[in-house]
Amino acid sequence: MEDLLLLGIDTSGKVASADLFDTENEIFLAQSSLYTQKTHSQVIMPMVKDILAKSDKQMSDIGAIAVANGPGSYTGLRIGVAAVKAMCFGLGIKCCGVSTLSALAFSNMAFVGNICSIMKARGELVYTCSYKSDSFTVKPICEEKLISRDELSKFLALDQEDTLLCGDGATDFFNNYRSPLFTLAPPQSRLQNATGVCLAGASASLIDPELLEVSYLQKVKAEKDLEYRSKTN
Repeated sequence: MEDLLLLGIDTSGKVASADLFDTENEIFLAQSSLYTQKTHSQVIMPMVKDILAKSDKQMSDIGAIAVANGPGSYTGLRIGVAAVKAMCFGLGIKCCGVSTLSALAFSNMAFVGNICSIMKARGELVYTCSYKSDSFTVKPICEEKLISRDELSKFLALDQEDTLLCGDGATDFFNNYRSPLFTLAPPQSRLQNATGVCLAGASASLIDPELLEVSYLQKVKAEKDLEYRSKTN
């Protein structure tokens, strides 16, 4: 990605966040984050306007937008992607979708070793992926998965590496599967956030907004209902 002012947005979980990142100087000019029960559509655009005002920037100064496009909350992801598409079309700029799991790892890239992103799915299932970090780069060492917590614990046990756990499912996993190999990410970088989206997006390829889509690791309820009706008809 060329040097520009990058807006990052994350609406994948209960935290809504927006960051403004100067990719040339690697400086975050402004950040806003809110753990909220409100619909993200109520808070994300006011956040964007707020960080632009605080950094004395205009919408027209934004060079590109990065957004967490999954996995995560079905409604939250759609709100974030729709907002980014609308802004990009209006500004005539490009964007990129960033894996929420990858963004979590980038938020913790100062850790040297393995980073395992863990996000709650349903029941005992979690979205997860592991990454190798040398404090400068973050690279996946497996595919993103939707698996049970027991399966994840066996996978990490086989790995036998010191591992940092992050994501909204990390605390429960850490408390239930204690191991001297596990370190829990600090609160400020444990949950999904736009900082990680910006850092991951800075090395991503930009696309036209019409190509931006939400990426799910499991079928959403509407798709399951459609399949069920097709089988029963």
